[in-house]
Amino acid sequence: MNRASKHDGTASAAVTVDLVIFTVREAGLRVLLIERGKPPFEGGLALPGGYVRVGEDLDQAALRELAEETGVDGRRLYLEQLRTFGAPERDPRGRTFTVAYLALGPDLPTPVAGTDAATAHWVPVETALSAELAFDHLAILKEGLDRARAKLEYTTVAAAFCREPFTIADLRHIYEVIWGFPLDPSNFRRKVTKAADFVEPTGESRTPEIGRPAALYRRGPAALLFPPMPRSSDEGREAHPSTVTA
Repeated sequence: MNRASKHDGTASAAVTVDLVIFTVREAGLRVLLIERGKPPFEGGLALPGGYVRVGEDLDQAALRELAEETGVDGRRLYLEQLRTFGAPERDPRGRTFTVAYLALGPDLPTPVAGTDAATAHWVPVETALSAELAFDHLAILKEGLDRARAKLEYTTVAAAFCREPFTIADLRHIYEVIWGFPLDPSNFRRKVTKAADFVEPTGESRTPEIGRPAALYRRGPAALLFPPMPRSSDEGREAHPSTVTA
């Protein structure tokens, strides 16, 4: 456990990492949750995570905790820091600051629980948003979902959810699942293919059981979308007011 030293009368504090890990499985957006195997919140659902060890940087701690608690290799994922959460009463064991991470990956495997986790499993995001999560993990989950949705507007991260090679329809499905509303296929194709270095054609195609062959693509070198792809109500959001949002 990494705990800061007392200084000028201030209380010591622990440092942890927590991970919001999204994947698309069974045509839906899933988040990885564990069942805690020890107090506090024993038996409760939580995001995977744990204490940062002495001499360990934050990224190393995130990758280690992910492997120990779920068996998922974080090096396969898109991983970035979300932000730090530090409300005084967020952890009943004492003052704790947690650095939250957002991780994204394509159709990730069934996780294997270990260390602090009794079980680990992929949960539909709508289910997780209505669950009673340990600590302040519901707030962290909501912020992670907001970040993931926003990043699809101005970065190429949506392609991180697709196994290569993929079709434009595969990529559109990612946007629809994460944004929560349908997109016009023709408009989407036009925007994706006009965005600089978003996707690159492989020169091959996939033949469906019904219909014409679909061209296959791989992720291009761009990290930012130009032009961006903003969410807009005329793409269907207003037509689906019941869509669950964070």
